[in-house]
Amino acid sequence: MAEETNKEEMEKEEGTENVQEEVSNQEDGSKEMSLEEQAAEFQDKYMRLYAEFDNYRRRTNKEKVDLISSAGEGILKDLLPVMDDFERAIKNNENAEDIESVKEGFHLIFNKFRNILESKGLKPMNSKGEAFDSELHEAIANVPAPSESEKGKNLDEVEKGYYLNEKVIRYAKVVVGQ
Repeated sequence: MAEETNKEEMEKEEGTENVQEEVSNQEDGSKEMSLEEQAAEFQDKYMRLYAEFDNYRRRTNKEKVDLISSAGEGILKDLLPVMDDFERAIKNNENAEDIESVKEGFHLIFNKFRNILESKGLKPMNSKGEAFDSELHEAIANVPAPSESEKGKNLDEVEKGYYLNEKVIRYAKVVVGQ
């Protein structure tokens, strides 16, 4: 009986080992399956992320194109009344005999135009009498200075320079004293 009990115990142990092997084989299979599933899941996530990024890139490019194409819209809308004033002035000046009223009308239009540009951040540069600065000025001529104190200074301003929000957008063209 002892032998039968030992035999039964050995069979139970072998059976348990077989069951454990089968369970571990199934677990290995499920691990492999889960790795494949994970790979598929990662690939799906990657594709979705790539598609989302591609859509974002297209959308931002379209927004840039729209922004560039409509960038001047605001300033142009503000300048339309000045254009209307010029048209009215031209029409009224065809038969005008009083030169002073014509001059006054053009000064009013000029002031309106200048105020619109200044409201958008445009400021004129004061160059006449200032020391020549190659960062701000473009020398178009050098002339003998009338006095020693005017050497290296801007004697005349041929074309005004302008700043747009503290950035030079047009350099002043000046005549420099030597």
